[in-house]
Amino acid sequence: MTYNFLRGGAAITVLARHCGVDIEVVDIGVDYEFPSPRGLRDCKVRPGTNNFTRGPAMRREETVQSIETGIRLVEEVASENLFLLGAGDMGIGNTSSAAAVLCALTGALPRDVVGRGTGIDDATWGRKVASIEKGLDINRPDPKDPLDVIAKVGGLEIGAMIGVILGAAVLRIPMVLDGFISGAAAILARRLCPSVTDVLFASHLSAEKSHVLMLEDLKLAPLLDLEMRLGEGTGACLAMGLIEAAVRILREMATFESAGVKQRIL
Repeated sequence: MTYNFLRGGAAITVLARHCGVDIEVVDIGVDYEFPSPRGLRDCKVRPGTNNFTRGPAMRREETVQSIETGIRLVEEVASENLFLLGAGDMGIGNTSSAAAVLCALTGALPRDVVGRGTGIDDATWGRKVASIEKGLDINRPDPKDPLDVIAKVGGLEIGAMIGVILGAAVLRIPMVLDGFISGAAAILARRLCPSVTDVLFASHLSAEKSHVLMLEDLKLAPLLDLEMRLGEGTGACLAMGLIEAAVRILREMATFESAGVKQRIL
């Protein structure tokens, strides 16, 4: 899938070309050693995370490193006079991580928040719920410590997106969230810095049933509701075009007065 991004064949790369959005593909923790392919940014913290049904997904210092990487990525592009910033994900199985994060922070039960991901059947959904229940029981993530939550049941891509959100907030760059996974990153980032929501847009409402709980936690309203579930930043990319259109209307559309349009009340 990473090579598909680099070849331009992924959904996000197609949409980005259409919407005029620049993309940087970042390897924060793919369990594969790439031979320096063109276009891939190597920021690997470790090759994948551990199985959280057997212990913590990663060490606390690895969590901090992933967040710091996201902050650094924003710092590097902040001088480019960015209009909007977004973050997407490609992480196999990471709807489980995002659901576990939501449960750990809110106390919600896994069976009430776990969705179908890529469209799994009932039996697979049951195993997914059981895995998250086991991971939460074994690791006991502390809801008052966001770093503990992500280290125990999160993922490296979620950590990097937390960093991107924090960096955007500090540098006052408007930031467009994607779906369920970036929602998990956002509620963790909000626990670390409540004011991050000042720069956030919610691009869309994911087909994952508990994404709405994340948006309620963030007090954000989604711009689109297209039952999307792909991730990759696809929803954020579509919303960027809508946000740009709104800004152009505000800046370029004539008022009745400036256009010389007479108004009459009947």
